Amino acid sequence: MTASSLSAAFADFQSRGGAPAPAAGRDEDETRAGGVTHLGSQGTRYPADYDPSVLETFVNKHPDNDYFVKFNCPEFTSLCPITGQPDFATIYISYVPGELMVESKSLKLYLFSFRNHGDFHEDCMNIIMKDLIALMDPKYIEVWGKFTPRGGISIDPYCNYGRPGTRWEEVAWTRLSQHDLYPEKVDNR
Repeated sequence: MTASSLSAAFADFQSRGGAPAPAAGRDEDETRAGGVTHLGSQGTRYPADYDPSVLETFVNKHPDNDYFVKFNCPEFTSLCPITGQPDFATIYISYVPGELMVESKSLKLYLFSFRNHGDFHEDCMNIIMKDLIALMDPKYIEVWGKFTPRGGISIDPYCNYGRPGTRWEEVAWTRLSQHDLYPEKVDNR
């Protein structure tokens, strides 16, 4: 930092009466213009079956930074496609955003839409991952479902994706090939 830029920064600080610079936040108009409609809505509609149309995005203000966003969803439910019995899981979704990010309330509504959806655990995790890739084109994403046991067996499907032609493609292969090398002890969750 040069002496003149330091002087300018100090003058700016003094002009605000010693207050910090205002944060670069989002205003409601910017957020709504980006397509966020569920957040803050009093008329939330909960889908009765699988519905990816409820997913919404907003603009990532830091697309040049690589960073993880992680969602932990401990109350995921779907139905067994054969018996119709409920399956319960904790779902972990981690991703490195590109230009767009998924809005969390819309993600909650989307995951809720699986409640009456009949599909195998492995299918649900791959569907979730593919829908999120189509929605926001992340640099990297992984989805891991840890389902509670039924019939004495728990199933923990893991899937991931790295954007082709980028270093994230290799990260995806490395994480997949080394996934669960040291499995956790499962005590009936």
